[in-house]
Amino acid sequence: MFGSARHARHLATSAEPPSAGEFAKAAEETLEDLQDRLEEAGLDEDLDISYSDGVLTIRLGDKGTYVINKQTPNRQLWFSSPISGPKRFDYVATEGKWLDTREREPLHQLLYAELEQLTGVSLS
Repeated sequence: MFGSARHARHLATSAEPPSAGEFAKAAEETLEDLQDRLEEAGLDEDLDISYSDGVLTIRLGDKGTYVINKQTPNRQLWFSSPISGPKRFDYVATEGKWLDTREREPLHQLLYAELEQLTGVSLS
């Protein structure tokens, strides 16, 4: 009917995209929450966190830089990591989570695991 089993699987697992308002609220709350949590965690003396205009930047000195930013037209958060590279996350309102578009891994889980790997500090 759809031409491929892959297309049918995609339709079965796709959630309804959030409205523009839901996206804006969820993205802003998530980025601000991540900033607060990381600043309170005491990860490293080289840690530099900045958040401005929908872009959260986490600098870990010679360990690398993370950038998480809003992509309003796509209603996604885009993630750039020194470990896993670029990823895109969709907001799934029914779960209250940002999930990777490919592996479906939650944003917080991925970021915290990678930061623990780089700094030795557990955030979970």
